[in-house]
Amino acid sequence: MSSNPQTLHAGMVGMGMIFDETYRPFFESTARRGLYDRRFGDIDVRLTAVASKTGTRAARYQQQSEGVLPAFYSFTGDEAVAEMLRQPLSFACVATPDDRHFEAAKAILEAGVHLLVEKPSVLSLRQLDELVAIAERKQVLARVVYHKLLDPDHKKLRTLVADQVLQHVNNGYCSLLEPRQISGQQFSEWISGRNPGTYVAVHYIKLIDFTFGGRLKTILCTGQRGLVGPTHGNTWDSCQLRLIYEYEDQREAAFDIHTSWVTPDNFPGYVEQEVQFRFDNGIWNGHSRKRGVELTVDQLTPLKLKNTINTHYNATFLEPWNERSQRGYGIEVIERFARETAFVEFGGTPAERSQRLNQIRSLNYADLAADRQVVAAVEAMERILEAQAAGSPDRVARFDGRSVTLH
Repeated sequence: MSSNPQTLHAGMVGMGMIFDETYRPFFESTARRGLYDRRFGDIDVRLTAVASKTGTRAARYQQQSEGVLPAFYSFTGDEAVAEMLRQPLSFACVATPDDRHFEAAKAILEAGVHLLVEKPSVLSLRQLDELVAIAERKQVLARVVYHKLLDPDHKKLRTLVADQVLQHVNNGYCSLLEPRQISGQQFSEWISGRNPGTYVAVHYIKLIDFTFGGRLKTILCTGQRGLVGPTHGNTWDSCQLRLIYEYEDQREAAFDIHTSWVTPDNFPGYVEQEVQFRFDNGIWNGHSRKRGVELTVDQLTPLKLKNTINTHYNATFLEPWNERSQRGYGIEVIERFARETAFVEFGGTPAERSQRLNQIRSLNYADLAADRQVVAAVEAMERILEAQAAGSPDRVARFDGRSVTLH
């Protein structure tokens, strides 16, 4: 156990690609440096226990992290999360396949432990409402990882909208195309019955909902099958989602979000990401893959290395002072959660804890209670695609602020 009385003990559910890209570098960096803020002082953050299906990756990381992290417990099987929660945890993170988020998140909150869950938080409004109620009853944080909100380009977009430089969004188009190795290798274990829209379109659903506000009213969706799974099955290669929002002046805006996970593996970038938003007085065009770096290395690009690399999300560096580091907004968002948790627990007197908790909850970029329209869009997408797979295509979903109805 850490000798620092101000220590956050962390649990981790899921030890796959997302853990390796973002959580691992966060825990390793804070093991070296700790976290400091004038509001809560110097604290330690310690990975205390992990829960996973087989424990294979956890066992490998236990060996790799010797001398880097203090030893941590690894629990496997059906009771892994329950066993993990028997440890004295301050917070726990969930980075499992999206259709497994709810049960783990519920168990964490019921244990009175702060929660950080990967996007999408859950797949239905019923699940969302249940988790929000538990978090309120247990007086803990329930936060969602939306790392694209921390992308510097997207922060600048929101700044221009907030400052009314860009006025009244009219429509938008977003695309996020994953390589085939995502569906064919990295996620092949759980890909059956799933779709890339729920997995990655949610990044842009949240960007739209958080940046422009408004009331979500209509959701349409379709998709293609036949590469990842059977042509008439319920496993989807790509999805096209449309969201219609209404604003206070009763004007509407439509947003189209296209996603897939069957892009050829020799595509020049890891992920194809672009956005376009049209306003009354301007246009925003963003392309996350083409931000100025092109790389070619004989025998390495474009398979082992990519021609266009995203050094903003997550990258390893040799700093000018000869220190090796790994950083980016994908890691920054996790550190932000740890700082918010430290502020709640160590940022003042115990009597003022509820005030600090409410202060962090009011930061709705990540709070589960502010995720309602995003989850409504996810639920609608899931239900529309399920109906299409069952032989009832072209359904339209309406959201009235309380529930989703299919027509």
